[in-house]
Amino acid sequence: MQYINGGVCAPKGFKASGIHCGIRKNKTKRDLALIVSDCKASAAAIYTLNLVKGAPIYVTKDNISDGFAQAMVCNSGNANTCNADGVEIATKMCEITAKAAGIDAKDVIVASTGVIGQPLDITPIADGMPQLVSELSYDNSINAAEAIMTTDTVKKEFAVNFTLGGKECKMGGIAKGSGMIHPNMATMLVFITTDAAISSELLHKALYSDAQKSFNMISIDGDTSTNDMVSVMANGMAGNEIITEENEDFEVFTKALAMITEKLCRAIAKDGEGATKLVECFVSGGKDWHTAKTVAKSVICSSLFKAAMFGADANWGRVLCAIGYSGADVDVTKIDVSFTSEKGTIEVCKDGAGIPFSEEKAKEILLCDEIKVNVNLKDGNADAVARGCDLTYDYVKINGDYRT
Repeated sequence: MQYINGGVCAPKGFKASGIHCGIRKNKTKRDLALIVSDCKASAAAIYTLNLVKGAPIYVTKDNISDGFAQAMVCNSGNANTCNADGVEIATKMCEITAKAAGIDAKDVIVASTGVIGQPLDITPIADGMPQLVSELSYDNSINAAEAIMTTDTVKKEFAVNFTLGGKECKMGGIAKGSGMIHPNMATMLVFITTDAAISSELLHKALYSDAQKSFNMISIDGDTSTNDMVSVMANGMAGNEIITEENEDFEVFTKALAMITEKLCRAIAKDGEGATKLVECFVSGGKDWHTAKTVAKSVICSSLFKAAMFGADANWGRVLCAIGYSGADVDVTKIDVSFTSEKGTIEVCKDGAGIPFSEEKAKEILLCDEIKVNVNLKDGNADAVARGCDLTYDYVKINGDYRT
């Protein structure tokens, strides 16, 4: 099992494309993406828990209620959320896509991302669909990855290969996400494809379980988006025996999925709006996973701690503070804290109290663009990791005039 190139087009039978159709004013920005499978695929998705949901979520839920899909279409530049005609527009997107691609409209996963509360004009989507379909290619994942970006500064696409029953299988994913990320299931938008054969029921179980330790453990700014969705299509074209029970093949499949989601999560966290650093909190010694998870997420979500990471300030007291109000049942007199980067590791707290350390060495470590905060609770064997970024001046600049 290893990483390969190709993104969502790495698995057999998946084509993708991405174009500028006119939703976004900047003509250099692609704003419409499409992924199509050569055959109908098992499908699963998980969605935001925000009570305010984008219209595409309601349409997608209905479309894949039978456990199948054949295409994913997504626009950027407009979230199609809080619009009176939102469901109608999302439904039309499916119909337009299906007609152009020669598939059933009920087999389309639809998504939107961008500004909330602005009507979405279907005209540029309808006018651009012929070009979008004509540019579908088995090696065009990168254009689809670009077309779903909003404030993202880098494209996010990864793929892996793995073996099931002697058959080579592949899985690929693309994602967008930079701000309004504090998920309660997933992050902004993630599209995953695989040529492995697996039932839709087990596909959903694998996705839901994985999200608890991947997408649900990211936080950029504490805001849970209205349009969060992670969707997966598995078309079975690798030729493995279909996975219908939680056996050894299912375990291999979940490991491959975890490899994809970990890469996507790290890329999303590192590309947080205005971010200069990826910050990961590794918690060990928890009495159970829930405790370790709660501690890790609390540290990553602390605005004070995030600001300290921006300033390369080894202010470990902010780590202890975040643990203290997390609600986790921990013994604060046992906690050890250290910081790690490519420049080394420095211990800053032992048994809940400060210890002497070199501020110069700490600064050197924290000036790197990937920082690990190591927290040992010394109360058990459970561990967890949460991912986020530093909090910078640019975050306010980006969001101060995002709509206007």
